[in-house]
Amino acid sequence: MSHRGARDDDSCGKRRVAYVHSPEYIECCDSLSKVPNRASMVHSLIEAYGLLEHVSTIKPQVATIEDMAKFHTDSYLEHLHKISQDGDNDDPQSVDYGLGYDCPVSEGIYDYAAAVGGATLTAAQCLVDQKCEVAINWAGGWHHAKKDEASGFCYVNDAVLGILKLREKYERVLYVDVDLHHGDGVEDAFSFTSKVMTVSLHKFSPGFFPGDVCDTGLGKGRWYAVNVPLEDGIKDDRYYQIFTRVMQEVRAQFNPEALVMQLGADTMAGDPMCSFNMTPVGVGQCLQHVLEWQLPTLLLGGGGYNLANTARCWTYLTAAVLGKTLASEIPDHEFFTEYGPDYSLEISPSCRPDRNETKHLDQVISTIKGNLKNVV
Repeated sequence: MSHRGARDDDSCGKRRVAYVHSPEYIECCDSLSKVPNRASMVHSLIEAYGLLEHVSTIKPQVATIEDMAKFHTDSYLEHLHKISQDGDNDDPQSVDYGLGYDCPVSEGIYDYAAAVGGATLTAAQCLVDQKCEVAINWAGGWHHAKKDEASGFCYVNDAVLGILKLREKYERVLYVDVDLHHGDGVEDAFSFTSKVMTVSLHKFSPGFFPGDVCDTGLGKGRWYAVNVPLEDGIKDDRYYQIFTRVMQEVRAQFNPEALVMQLGADTMAGDPMCSFNMTPVGVGQCLQHVLEWQLPTLLLGGGGYNLANTARCWTYLTAAVLGKTLASEIPDHEFFTEYGPDYSLEISPSCRPDRNETKHLDQVISTIKGNLKNVV
């Protein structure tokens, strides 16, 4: 296997990194109709660059129904289990549980949910047991699922399960979501508590997922939800600028003890969502910013529908966590032909205009800073 590219970057100390993986887990995730074979493509590229030598590979446990019931209702999980056995798309009850239109039912969907939920719980447990400083589950990050329903192609909210696991040891957990879509399921799960702060930077427009700057949590959790609504076309530099301005304030006011970051790659230039205009470099800068806090950190995937670009992004981010610089040429491996015509790790931004106005963004950040002053 070619190890071109895993060159040390001394600016990152030697982090202990756990990487959740097994062939069975990858095979299960590959079956997801929305992102077929994506898990294999991501893992294969990480492996081709020789990055697995620098991580501890941890075999994921499968979540039990009791594990998932720490968040999801018994009735939802039982229904998912029932229809999963025969792939029954016609059960009249399914619509009550969000199953159907954008969460299609297929045979084995419950096993997939248990695999993803279990993998994120395995990663979180590594952090709780202090076996690593950073734990990675790129096939996780399904942030839309609600307590009692599937939503937005998410059947289990593994991010919520991971946060609850971290809460067994850490008093204050920060959730940061840089997917294109609002992390609504995670925000809703913790909207009434001051122990978990949720921060979501996302596309905000009519007909898209919600998450306006005025959505700040409820009851004891008021001011502990932070939403940064963005318009189409945003590029790396401006995104990083906004991210750091918000996160500096969040850290100062909330002072988290552990961190969960969802790194959906549907913000990348070239994604079929055609919204943001980012590259892995910009997201990597955001990730490095929070890694400098040296907190126990759980990293999750999420969206990302240009499969090759998603693999590029998460491979680049894995290298960033490890303090490695990767060669530009994609190494020869099973999915090499998917990276044409340039066979390069880089993603180039398109010429799409940035619809974000500086004055409006300054107002958003000013509002967020004002809101965070209320955090006790």
